Amino acid sequence: MLYRAAELTVSPLLRTYFRPHATGQQHVPRTGPAIIAANHLSAADEVFTPITAGRQVIYFAKAEYFTGSGVRGKVSAWGFREFGHVPVDRSNPRAAASTIDVGVELLAAGKALGIYPEGTRSPDGRLHKFRTGVARLALRSGAPVVPVGLVGTQHVLATGDPRWHREPVEVHYGSALDFSGRPEDERSARVLREVTETIREAVQRLSGQEYVDAYGSSVKAAE
Repeated sequence: MLYRAAELTVSPLLRTYFRPHATGQQHVPRTGPAIIAANHLSAADEVFTPITAGRQVIYFAKAEYFTGSGVRGKVSAWGFREFGHVPVDRSNPRAAASTIDVGVELLAAGKALGIYPEGTRSPDGRLHKFRTGVARLALRSGAPVVPVGLVGTQHVLATGDPRWHREPVEVHYGSALDFSGRPEDERSARVLREVTETIREAVQRLSGQEYVDAYGSSVKAAE
């Protein structure tokens, strides 16, 4: 209900104010399952992708967002639930691993699932090594993977700065990648990496970023 209201009111206002330049929206299926795989530059990414995709995009979100205290925390938790986002306890490896199962269930229900295969926001604006969860989702569910390249969102909402800035943003959608009919390939580490790299290369072509063959989380930890 809240999503529908926001789609009719807030989304048009955001598009009018920020004027994101979007291309390739025709590659996003209007209905049915889809994995929306994007680079991750800013917390604002979860705003600019849905308002340009033309359909609701569901994301996994940190469990803490659903358990906030006080009025602000409760309103935030309510908003996350109303927009269909799914809580994930990232501190619990077993719970985090089960997100693949939850993702497959959402895709089986015909949802569009947004995922950032880097696993974290880029610490330096470059594109970092993708984790293989996106390949597991694609192979197990058979859902098409729509690569997305986001440009400029880190200037709209920078890490550590709560203010939103009106800066140029680009959202580029690429042709859907099809990995259907190959669920058994999920058992192969080699195939998982090959599929992951295919998706990463598609995202990189759209974002134009320099690639770093290291996980973003490792780069952050070394700083």
